[in-house]
Amino acid sequence: MPNYYPPVAFHFKVEVDGLERPNDNDVRFSDAGGLSFETASEELAEGGENRFVQKYPVRAKYPELVLKRGVLAGSSVFEWIRASIQDYKIKPKSVFVKLLDEELQPLVTWHLVNAYPTKWALGDLNAASNAVAVETLQLFYQYFTVDSSPVPPIPVPPLGA
Repeated sequence: MPNYYPPVAFHFKVEVDGLERPNDNDVRFSDAGGLSFETASEELAEGGENRFVQKYPVRAKYPELVLKRGVLAGSSVFEWIRASIQDYKIKPKSVFVKLLDEELQPLVTWHLVNAYPTKWALGDLNAASNAVAVETLQLFYQYFTVDSSPVPPIPVPPLGA
């Protein structure tokens, strides 16, 4: 039976659906975090029961997506963020985070529904450092769905072959 190797986490892209002038570099990010969900709950103390508190599930909770990349001039993603935050022209969009295989085909796609920008930040500029200027983008989304492509097992040659 062939062994399964999990995909690498550094080969991904992030697409924002419906941008005015998409740039090929707009899908490239160095970091994408915040893809998770959990159950929010409500605590209720029962009268006469002091050993514990009842905890009831309420709804699913999704943290904001945080994206990082080198500063990109002429970015349509940045223009969408600027219009949302500075001009208060909030236009929710579908965002797709795609984990890619070695042939640039999506293995798993997370579809973030009704995402819109909530924060943009530029990392510290320092004349004494040779670091890249990094921008951080933060997006709210209502929920996400997952589309998984079947992952074929990678054959591993037997030892000594």
